[in-house]
Amino acid sequence: MRWLTKIAVVSLIGVLLFGSLSVCLAAKDQKSAKNKAAKAQVIPAAKAFFDAGKMGNMSKWDPDAWVNPEGDAIRMAIVWPHSGPGALNGQMAWICATFVAYDINQRGGILVDGKKKKIALFKADSQSRPDSAKKICERMVIQEKVHVLVGTSGSNIMKIINEVASKYKVIALNIGSLADDLQDATNFSRYTFMTSDSTEAVGRGMAYYYGQIRKKEKKFYILCQDYSFGRGMAEGFKKGLKEYYPEAEIVGEDYHKLFLTDFAPYLTKIKASGAEVVYTADWHPDAGNLLKQSRQMGISIPFANIFMDEPNNLLEVGIEGTKGLMNIKHHDTAGPAFNNPGLKKYYTVWNAQWKKSKTAPFNTASFEYPWGTYGFWTQQMYWLLSVMERAGSTDAEKIIPVFEGDTYQYVSGRVAKMRACDHKAIQGFRVCEYVPPEQQKVSFNMPPYYWFKNNSGCGPSWEIPAEKVLPWMDSNLDRCKGKSGTE
Repeated sequence: MRWLTKIAVVSLIGVLLFGSLSVCLAAKDQKSAKNKAAKAQVIPAAKAFFDAGKMGNMSKWDPDAWVNPEGDAIRMAIVWPHSGPGALNGQMAWICATFVAYDINQRGGILVDGKKKKIALFKADSQSRPDSAKKICERMVIQEKVHVLVGTSGSNIMKIINEVASKYKVIALNIGSLADDLQDATNFSRYTFMTSDSTEAVGRGMAYYYGQIRKKEKKFYILCQDYSFGRGMAEGFKKGLKEYYPEAEIVGEDYHKLFLTDFAPYLTKIKASGAEVVYTADWHPDAGNLLKQSRQMGISIPFANIFMDEPNNLLEVGIEGTKGLMNIKHHDTAGPAFNNPGLKKYYTVWNAQWKKSKTAPFNTASFEYPWGTYGFWTQQMYWLLSVMERAGSTDAEKIIPVFEGDTYQYVSGRVAKMRACDHKAIQGFRVCEYVPPEQQKVSFNMPPYYWFKNNSGCGPSWEIPAEKVLPWMDSNLDRCKGKSGTE
C-alpha cells in the first residue's frame, strides 16, 4: 500500500507542477499578447503611404526659380526666417516645399473641393521675430487666402503661427518646431498638427540609446539654446537618463542665447567638467558655430545632437572633427539607407536636380541629399497633402477628422501616427554614429558608398522604438483625459 501512496503523492505533485507551469505559460502568453497588442497600437498599419512610383517628372524642378500655377490652387505659406541670421533654415524649408509642390503639380494636382488643384507657395518671412511673424501670417491668411501655414524653426514663432491659424480657422502644419508646450492644455489648437518630433521624445530617445544600447559613456554635459525648445530638449534628456540610464551623471548644464557667436565661455566649462559627451539641441547657425569652435579649442569629445548635421559646416570641420558625432532623426531608419526601390528613386531624383543647380545656396553641399531634416520635412508635407486628398477638401473642418488618428508611411518605410487627442505625431527614431568615408558604406549602400568624402558621415545606426519615446501628453488637456499615450 505504501507504494500506491507514493505514486498518488508523486502524481499529485506532477499535476500541481503542470498546472502551475500551465498558468505561468498562459500568463506569459497573455503578457506577450498584450505587449504585441500595445506595440500594434503604437505602430499601426499605415492608412496611406508615399508612393515614389507616382512621382511626376522632376527634371525641371528648381527651388530658385519657383513659379506659382495659375488659377484656383491649394495655397500654402512657408513661414520661416527667409532673411537674417536664421535664413539658412528658411532656405532648407523652401527647397523642401518646392520639391513637394512641384511633384504634386506635375501630377496634375490633387482632387479637393470637387476638382484637381495644384499647389501655390508663398514665402512668409518671420525674420525670427514674433512681431514680424504675426504680421506676415495674418497677411498670408487675409490677403493671400492661404489654406495652410507651414512652419517653422523656433517654437516661439510656431506658437504665433498656431494662434493665427486658430483665429482664422486654417490649418497650421508644424514640421519644424519641437517644444512640447505648443500642444499643451494652455496652447493647444485643434487647427494645428505637430507632425514634427517633440522635445521630450528626442531627449528620451538619445538617453535610451546611451543607456540601453551603447552603455559606454556616463558623464554628460548639457548645452542648449535658452528658450522653451532648448530647455524642453534638456528636460527630455534628463528624464530619459533617469528612466533608461540611472547610473549616468550630468556634470554640467548651460543655456545660451540664440545666434550666439562666441561659445568660448561655455566650452571652457565643458573642457574642465570631465564630460565624455555633450548633449545639444542647437540648430543653425548655433549648431555649426558650436562644433567649429569646440574643435578649434581642442575639445574632441562627441556631441549627441539632432541638428549638427548641416553638410557645409561638417565640411569646414573635416573628417577628424566630425568623427564620433551622434545624430538622432525621425525620418531615417537604422541600417542601410537605401532600403527600398522608392527611396532610391527619391534620392536619385533630388540628387540629379541638385547637380544641375548653379545658384547659391542650393548648389552647395548643404542641399545634396534629401535625407535627415530634408527627408523629414518633405514627407510631413506629403502627409498633409495625402490627408487633404482623402478629406477631399481644403476646408480645415473637413481635414481635422481625417488627420486625427491617421497613420502614414514615409518613403523611408517609417510609419507615423497622429495622436488624436493633442495632435502630436507618434514615431520612432534612428540614432547614427558619424564615421570616416571608408566606413560609411554600412549606411550609404550604393555607389559611391559614402555620404561625404571630406568629412565624417552616417555609419552604424540603431533604431529607437516608438513605444519607448511616446511624446509627452498633457493630462490637463480635456481632450486627453483618460486617454492612453497612443490615443
